[in-house]
Amino acid sequence: MPLNPSSPRSAFAIAGREIGEGCAPYVIAEVSGNHNRELSKALKMIEVAAECGADAVKFQTYTADSLTLPSDKPEFQITTGTWAGWNLHKLYQEAATPYEWFPALFDHGKALGITVFSSPFDNEAVDLLEGLNAPAYKIASNEFTDWPLIRRTAQTGKPVILSTGTASLEEIDATVRFLEGEGITDYALLHCVSAYPAPIDSAHMRNIIALRERFPVPIGFSDHTLDITAPIVATSLGAAIIEKHFVLDRSEGGPDSSFAIEPHELKRLCETVRDAHAAMGGPQFGMKDAETKSPIFRRHFYATRDIAEGEVLGPDNVKAIRARQGIAAREFERLFGARAMANIPAHEPVTWEAVDER
Repeated sequence: MPLNPSSPRSAFAIAGREIGEGCAPYVIAEVSGNHNRELSKALKMIEVAAECGADAVKFQTYTADSLTLPSDKPEFQITTGTWAGWNLHKLYQEAATPYEWFPALFDHGKALGITVFSSPFDNEAVDLLEGLNAPAYKIASNEFTDWPLIRRTAQTGKPVILSTGTASLEEIDATVRFLEGEGITDYALLHCVSAYPAPIDSAHMRNIIALRERFPVPIGFSDHTLDITAPIVATSLGAAIIEKHFVLDRSEGGPDSSFAIEPHELKRLCETVRDAHAAMGGPQFGMKDAETKSPIFRRHFYATRDIAEGEVLGPDNVKAIRARQGIAAREFERLFGARAMANIPAHEPVTWEAVDER
């Protein structure tokens, strides 16, 4: 058990934007290495993410040496998947965002009114980002059990978002206990499938429900599927955060371009998950707000022909039709067999004042 456990919060804010129950999903546009080591492209991606309606743009802060060794041994070679044939060190060299870019990236986001933050992969990266007053931190799936890194991010006092790809429930429980023991109250867990791309039938979206039931914090979804279907499903299951890789132009390539969405897709994602969230609403029965402005015509009984005083009422002389007056259709058992107390003209409502139930 943690030595100094802190109570987690069901909602918190990043740069003034509330995240949690009742809030529209916080959309994170993940750049990763899709800037292709061009600063102008990285800056353009921030602009495009803002135009598309994303809440934040996220980068990754590492060097190849901070992640792996420059070795040609077989255990450092990627043999399957999107990056098959690459050497780990060379891949990370190609995908890394140069440290000297980060001041310009943060400043550009601030000028555009969109949050910029990053995933650090070692303590030096946290130090760099703290020097820029990063508003939050993201822990990648492969670092989910890197408790020294999590401790360093906890020391900043900033919100922490953690992806849970490949983590067992026992590992998630253990890391959450460690997080809270380090004094972190503002954190979120993201369901994630660490496959690049992730097949839609391997998305396991019900994990979001399981995480929401188990942990009283914002739960989100870090998506690696090929379109925006899964994020919409995630929203309907209560996801508070949606993270999605994007690229300016898939045909230009990039380390993660094969499973990244383009700007028109990102715009549609932002719009659709917010619409999905709005559509969910809360349990509400009876007259809804929107219904008060719509014509409501429930079925009520009207005379189908002239009915004489004393005549027995039934299917041969009354009918439930859509109208705003008359006895409600649900009262048919009480009405049928009663007698008219007065003449009722054809096409007039049948009211209890005109009916003798004896």
